[in-house]
Amino acid sequence: MTKILPRILISALLVSLMAGCSSLNNEKPDETQGWSAEKLFSAAKSEQVSRSYDASNKLLEKLEARFPYGRYAQQAQLEMGYNYYKDQEPALALAAIDRFIKQNPSHPSLDYALYLKGLVTFNESQGFMSSMSKQDMSERDPKAAKESFNSFRDLVQRFPDSKYARDAEIRMGYLIGAMAKYELHVGRYYFQRGAYLAAANRGRALLDNYANTKQVEDALGLMIQSYDKLGMKELSADTRRVLLQNYPNSKAAEVNFATDPYWWAPI
Repeated sequence: MTKILPRILISALLVSLMAGCSSLNNEKPDETQGWSAEKLFSAAKSEQVSRSYDASNKLLEKLEARFPYGRYAQQAQLEMGYNYYKDQEPALALAAIDRFIKQNPSHPSLDYALYLKGLVTFNESQGFMSSMSKQDMSERDPKAAKESFNSFRDLVQRFPDSKYARDAEIRMGYLIGAMAKYELHVGRYYFQRGAYLAAANRGRALLDNYANTKQVEDALGLMIQSYDKLGMKELSADTRRVLLQNYPNSKAAEVNFATDPYWWAPI
């Protein structure tokens, strides 16, 4: 009898604990249980409008899990990309957008997906620290800028009549200028370090890739001075002729490229 009693007490305790856990679970039921795809999507959009991006994504994830097929599931992927973008989670945003593009290559919102992808990398290319330190975008690694440009270019080429095309073109122009300035900064950096061949090659790369930018004039000047330092008089003279043919009053060949006021200039 004495051995049975503790067993009864233990069993009763276990039942009580299980009942307690059950009651705790019942206190927080999933209010979305039984919701339609349309209702889940509407609720997610409401959270998005309220800038509750994490809450919006949780609803969108439930929508995808419960209704993996159909237009709401497709749109959920794109909305998650937007939420991550607004919540400053570029890697997650790009993953969601790329998944949407891969799984829905003929979706009516594909132009928007490409535009959104360009925006994510456009903002990433500027970077948080550039706004904190007043660092020019053109001084940053151009990888994100190139990715952004490619997304916008893809949009403009594939959907020239898209309502996003004009803004994409404007951003492309900005990105081209920034990438050309980056090449010029790198060329100046090499010149300062005495790497004159590398400086000349960087100037040449600018001419080849960004021929319609205003940085071409200084790139030619950088090449002339680099060739002079290397004793390549013929190349220097040829480049000077090109400079003066295109910029008759240019002083670029006389600019002191040994100094550059930017953050990476050697002290």
